[in-house]
Amino acid sequence: MDKTAPTETVVKGIAASQGIAYGQIFLYVQKDLDLPQFQIDPARRVEEIARFDRALLETRKEITRVRAEVARNLGEDEARIFDAHLMVLEDQALIGETIREMENTGLNIEACFHRVSQRYVKAFEEIPDEYLRERVADIRDVSKRVLHALLGQAAASLGSMLQNRIVAANDISPSDAASIDRSNVLGIVTEGGSRTSHAVIVARSLKVPAIVGAAGIAAQARDGAWAILDGYDGLVILNPTEQTLFRYGKLQEKRRSVESRIMSVSRLPAETQDGVRVTLLANIEKADEVELVRNYQADGVGLYRTEYLFLNAEHLPDEEQQFTAYAAVAQGLAPLPVVLRTLDLGGDKADLGGVARIESEANPFLGFRAIRICLESPEFFKKQLRAALRASACGNVQIMYPMISGADEVAQANRLLEEAKRELAARGQAFDPKVKVGSMIEIPSAAATMDLLCAECDFFSVGTNDLIQYTLAIDRLNVRIAHLYQPTHPAMLRTLRTIFGEAARHKLPAGVCGEMAGDPIYTGLLLGLGATSLSMAPPLIPTVKYLVRNLKMADARKFAKEMLELRDAREIQARCEEFYRERTKELSLG
Repeated sequence: MDKTAPTETVVKGIAASQGIAYGQIFLYVQKDLDLPQFQIDPARRVEEIARFDRALLETRKEITRVRAEVARNLGEDEARIFDAHLMVLEDQALIGETIREMENTGLNIEACFHRVSQRYVKAFEEIPDEYLRERVADIRDVSKRVLHALLGQAAASLGSMLQNRIVAANDISPSDAASIDRSNVLGIVTEGGSRTSHAVIVARSLKVPAIVGAAGIAAQARDGAWAILDGYDGLVILNPTEQTLFRYGKLQEKRRSVESRIMSVSRLPAETQDGVRVTLLANIEKADEVELVRNYQADGVGLYRTEYLFLNAEHLPDEEQQFTAYAAVAQGLAPLPVVLRTLDLGGDKADLGGVARIESEANPFLGFRAIRICLESPEFFKKQLRAALRASACGNVQIMYPMISGADEVAQANRLLEEAKRELAARGQAFDPKVKVGSMIEIPSAAATMDLLCAECDFFSVGTNDLIQYTLAIDRLNVRIAHLYQPTHPAMLRTLRTIFGEAARHKLPAGVCGEMAGDPIYTGLLLGLGATSLSMAPPLIPTVKYLVRNLKMADARKFAKEMLELRDAREIQARCEEFYRERTKELSLG
C-alpha cells in the first residue's frame, strides 16, 4: 500500500436518510463576511437609507423565490420555514433600530445593520422560551442575505457545487438547502442539524443518504477527498481503503438483492397472511404523477395536494384550469379512487391573489390557513369545489377538507358544496351528486369530536405530521426540540385509537396519510389500531406492501393492544422496530 496515502478515518453521526453513497467531498464552509466600517458624509444618509431599502426589497424577492421553489419541489409544509424569514425582513423594530444606529454613530449602513442584527441574535439566544430562541437561525440567515445585497456580492451557494459530490458542512441553513443542485448531490453530512432539519428533508426527497451530528466532519474532511456515506449506520468513512470499498461493494449487492426481493411482491395484492386486504394509496401533488401511481401499484390516490396547482402558477388558477388538472388524474386512474384535498396553504402569505388578505402571524401553524381561508372566501372556495365536482364525472373523485377543528367547519364547507352542486346543475354540467366527502384529522379537537364529525363525513384521513405536532406541542421544524417529536408517544396511540374506533363504530373508513403511513416500522401498529388504509409517496408502497404480506392482522391487533398498555414512547418505538424485524428477517443484511 502507498505509505503516502491518506489514512482511513471513520466519523460517527446520526443516520437521517437511508442509503449508501461513494464519491468526492464538496466541503461547504461559509466564511464570515469582510464588512467595511467607515464614517459617511451626513449629506449621504438619505442615500444610505435608500440603499438599505433596496437591499431589503432584493432580499425579500430572493426569499420569496426560494420559498416558491421549495414549495414546488418539496411541498408547502417544508416551504413554511421561509415565512419566518420574511417576517424578519418586515420587522419594523429591526429596520428602525438600524437607521437610528446610523444616525447616532455616522457609520455606513452595512456596519449598522450588522451591529443591530448581532444584538438581536444575542438577545434571542438568552430567551428562556425554546421556540423563540430557535428564531436565531432565521435572523442569522436573513441578515447574511441582506449584507450580501448591501455589498453587491452573491451569497455562497450550493448551486455551484461540482457534479456528483457528497456535501459536508458544519450545518446547512434552509437557504443553503434550497440552493442545492439536485442533479449533483450524492449525499449530505453535517455536524449540526437533526433528523427533521431542512437538509434532511431535501435528502429524503432526493432519495440520497444523509447523516447529521457528525462531530468534526468539517475539520477532518478535505475538499475533493473520497468518502463513503453510510446512511443506514450513520457513518462517514473518509479515504476508505480498498478493503472497505470491497466490503461496501458487497453490502450494496446485498441491498440491491433486498430491493429486488421487495419489488418482487409489488404487483401482488397487499393482503395479510390471514387474508385481510389492506388498501395502500399514493400521495401526489401533480397531474403528471399518474404514471408513478400506476407503476407502484397503488390502490388509488389517498391525498392529492391541490395547493401545488396554486403555488406553481403566476396567477390563481380559475375553475377551468383546476378542472383540467383534477380531471386528468381522475381519468388517468379511473376507476381507482382519487381523494382531492382542498386548498391547504399556510398563514404567512401577504396576499392570496387578492382573494384573502393574510397578515403576518407570530405562529402561522396556528393561524389563518387551509379551511379557514376557504370558509372566509366562499366564492373563491366554490370555484375549487365546482372544479372538483366536475372532475367527479370523469372518475372516482372524493373531496377532503384539511385542518378541520370541528363539525361546524365541515357543515359550513358542505353547505358551500351543495351550493356548488346547484350551480353546476343550473349550468347543465355533469357531476357525481353522491360524491364522498371526508376530513383530515390533524387537530386534537377534531380527534376528540369524532362522533360529531361522523355525522358530516363519509371518510377520514389522519395527517400524523400535524397531529403529532399539535398533540405534543412540538414544532417539528425546531431542531432544538425535534427529539421530542415522538410518533409513538402514548398520547398519540390513544388519540389514534379514538379516531379509528369512533370511525369504525359509525362504519366509516379512516386511514393515515402522514409520514407514519409510509414507514414500515409503524405499519403493524397502525393496522392494529384500526387504520383502514395507508397513503404515502408512491416509491414507499413496495416496502410497506412487503411487510403487510408478511404479517397477520390478528398479530397486529394483539400488538397494538399491548402497546397501548406501555408508558414509554422509546420502548414502544423499540417494540415497533422489533415487530418489523421479526417479519422481515429475510431482508436482513447480517
